[in-house]
Amino acid sequence: MTTTAPPRAGLREWIGLAVLALPAMLVIMDLTILHLAVPHLSADLQPSSTQLLWITDIYGFVIAGFLITMGSLGDRIGRRRLLFIGAAAFGAASVLAAYSTTPEMLIVTRALLGVAGATLMPSTLSLIRNMFLDDRQRTTAISIWAMSFMVGGSAGPLVGGALLENFWWGSVFLVGVPVMVILLVIGPFLLPEYRSTNAGRLDLVSALLLLATALPVIYGIKELAKDGWGLLPVAAIVVGIGFGLAFMRRQQTLDDPLIDIKLFRNPAFSVSLAAMTTAVFVMMGLNLFVMQYMQLVHGLSPWRAGLWVLPSTAAGMIGMMLAPMLVRRIRPAFLIASGFALGAVGVSLFTQVEAGGSIAPLIIGASLMAGGFAPAAALGTDLVISATPPERAGAASAVSETSQEFGGALGLAILGSVGVAVYRNNLDSVPAGTPEVAAEASRDTLAGALVTAEQLPAQVAEPLLVAARAAFTQGFHTSAIVGAGLMVIVATFVAVLLRHIRPHDTPGENTEGAGGNAETDVAATLKHSEPAAENLESVPPVELELEVIPGPGERLDSVGPKGTS
Repeated sequence: MTTTAPPRAGLREWIGLAVLALPAMLVIMDLTILHLAVPHLSADLQPSSTQLLWITDIYGFVIAGFLITMGSLGDRIGRRRLLFIGAAAFGAASVLAAYSTTPEMLIVTRALLGVAGATLMPSTLSLIRNMFLDDRQRTTAISIWAMSFMVGGSAGPLVGGALLENFWWGSVFLVGVPVMVILLVIGPFLLPEYRSTNAGRLDLVSALLLLATALPVIYGIKELAKDGWGLLPVAAIVVGIGFGLAFMRRQQTLDDPLIDIKLFRNPAFSVSLAAMTTAVFVMMGLNLFVMQYMQLVHGLSPWRAGLWVLPSTAAGMIGMMLAPMLVRRIRPAFLIASGFALGAVGVSLFTQVEAGGSIAPLIIGASLMAGGFAPAAALGTDLVISATPPERAGAASAVSETSQEFGGALGLAILGSVGVAVYRNNLDSVPAGTPEVAAEASRDTLAGALVTAEQLPAQVAEPLLVAARAAFTQGFHTSAIVGAGLMVIVATFVAVLLRHIRPHDTPGENTEGAGGNAETDVAATLKHSEPAAENLESVPPVELELEVIPGPGERLDSVGPKGTS
């Protein structure tokens, strides 16, 4: 078999990548920036506690519920078209959110922002899949794209804090408007269109089943993270899982499913997905403790705590940039596993953090954790996308991002619950002299202990604060041990199950050990020739000469005649 090398991306594609990174960064920034504005909008709109919960959570719920549907829709109507529709909707919804006059209006506009955000994330990644066909360039491009999420998450609190010091709470939503204008003005000149000509119609029943799966499960997990075990969140998770099973069964019967279940049989797809989900699980769960420790134990202001996050952001960015270079000589499995091992070392340093002690172990540990997870974020995403035929790239991108949404929610719920359980156990006996009402509030959360202490005499408040901060630190230590152990386990699985993928190779070209059949292996081999036949603008056709010798009992009728594609 002889093939010509895939075309390399030029200046136009790299500038286009910079444009695509902007909305990706903004979507994550919008998740974090609102939390700073909550006190201000609460004073203005005066929402009830339930309304405030929906204002903060509805955006993430809707994104998780619509990601896969929107990714599949982009495969069908065109990924660039869907990106532009989403950008226009996101800009308009941002303006409406900024000038909301009632809690109900803000909830609705936040939901609209979630729908629009769900169109942006898979569209950007799937376009990158089709703009960068060269393996090395695609790995670098995906690393830069993944880095934009890290920058957005870190910039959110800093940008939000600066805006809230000078403007009203609605200004935090207007950040997205100029970004979307830039995308809509420059995007048509830089971004190619791509859609699958044989993707079939979008199955609305599958879309509804997916929504009925994601929303209850995410809701239940978040409620467990906040309030602990309860009948309602557990019931929501069970209902969501039931709808999820119905969704999976339906995909197996459709000619044009939203998700091709066969993709999960490929270790490059499924194991990489599991590794990225684990990375987000640990980082989201432990970052909650990191931020609380800096503010509630170490006494930093939100602004200074945000500044101390920058070293870990820088470490993550360095890791993102090094991963594409190192993977030229090191197998992706070993690079991801080594990164997880480094991350486990960083997480282990959290056990050296003490109430009233130095903040250095915290900052160094967070930096090692972020840098260690960078290869999984960059190379894992590349492996998932590369293992997917181009006509399914939108749906695969959405699966990748949805798994990370679930991973983050699970991390907050499980590691948060572990920390809370240890905290309450260690604070079971409050210092003598503490009123019973104050003791109950203190046992709930560390923040509750701090608020309670402000209302107590100094001789009672000081011992209570010392005990509460020590109990929180113990909970932090335990959660870190759980996270480090999980990382070591996943690193081992990645090193073993993905070891067949060689440096520079894409999963489709390394079928050894993938468990695929002859048909799927040939389909993977044809991967680089498909974009020319699938209406990808500005990409020259790839010549391919293929001779297939079927093995005993194998049928290759669907491959097509020998020749040039």
